[in-house]
Amino acid sequence: MKKKIFLQLFLVTFLVFPTFGQNDNNDSKSSIADASQERLRLFDSDKLMDISLRFDLSSYLKTKPKEKYLNAIITFHFSETDSINKNIKLRSRGEFRNQHCYFPPIELNFKKANFEYADSNKFSKIKLVAQCNPGSVSENYILREYLVYKLFTVLTDTSFKVRLLKINYIDTYRTRKPIRQYGFLIEPIEMVAARTNSVEITSQALNQNSITPKTMDRLAIFNYMIGNYDWSIPGQHNVQVIKTLNFDPSGLGLGVVIPYDFDWTGLVDASYAIPAEIKGTETVRERIFLGICRSKEVYQKALEEFLEKKDEFYRVINEFPYLNQQSKKDITNYLNEFFNQINSKNTLVDTFLNNCKNF
Repeated sequence: MKKKIFLQLFLVTFLVFPTFGQNDNNDSKSSIADASQERLRLFDSDKLMDISLRFDLSSYLKTKPKEKYLNAIITFHFSETDSINKNIKLRSRGEFRNQHCYFPPIELNFKKANFEYADSNKFSKIKLVAQCNPGSVSENYILREYLVYKLFTVLTDTSFKVRLLKINYIDTYRTRKPIRQYGFLIEPIEMVAARTNSVEITSQALNQNSITPKTMDRLAIFNYMIGNYDWSIPGQHNVQVIKTLNFDPSGLGLGVVIPYDFDWTGLVDASYAIPAEIKGTETVRERIFLGICRSKEVYQKALEEFLEKKDEFYRVINEFPYLNQQSKKDITNYLNEFFNQINSKNTLVDTFLNNCKNF
């Protein structure tokens, strides 16, 4: 009887406990994998991300390749001892900055993009905005441009999320010293469309009547606030348009517009941003309203949203730890001019009425 009981206990111990041990091990591996993927949810955090890019840096800076991809390795650094490497390809992108910057913007091409997003199988390319030139002045520009994206996000989630980076550019052939600079990633439009249950509209034959009035007015006023005239709906210049897949009670099927590329704005105030003569301004700090014509009441209603978000705009600026106090003061003073115009009786609304566009 004792032998039988002992045998039963032995079998229970041998069969059951190893099974529990195996499950614990699997759970541990799963937890590690989940944690690893969670850290690569690039646009779910405002925390500064440290990365390294290893590629033929000398060739890139010399040729600024827009057609041919260069092989590269990107490393996401989570701590001094914890990192993830991915083999990617990259090339330069952009127009003005590609021609005039020492370090042009970059397109990162992930052959197998898996960042644990529902739409991660739908995209492989992510835009990286690099610091245009060496030095603190150019560093100031890129940090200010990053902030403009964050300011638009205050108004709406239908915006491009961005992730601030500290980037180590390492030359594969060691022919030049590593470069360490700020930069930021811009959320791909496919990801924006997926999280807003929308679809991208690629037609170039749109105008401001093609956009839902509320979002169109929000964009036009926001661009006025930051001193941005370098945009247009026709041709989708520095904007992209998406259309919701949710039920539209209006039945009009209008799009929602999302702006990007803010280096040519009064808020950033880059030295290379020179107004086009056709605009009739001497500096990008002068504001121009390019919105569609509405009634006085509609403009007043649209401006209420900006007044409601005023404190949050300033909070985003003042709590940003990477920009110096002088630049923060300059930005807030520039925004103060906009809000003072709102508070001055009819001043800003009259400006909109006198300069709006009929389509």
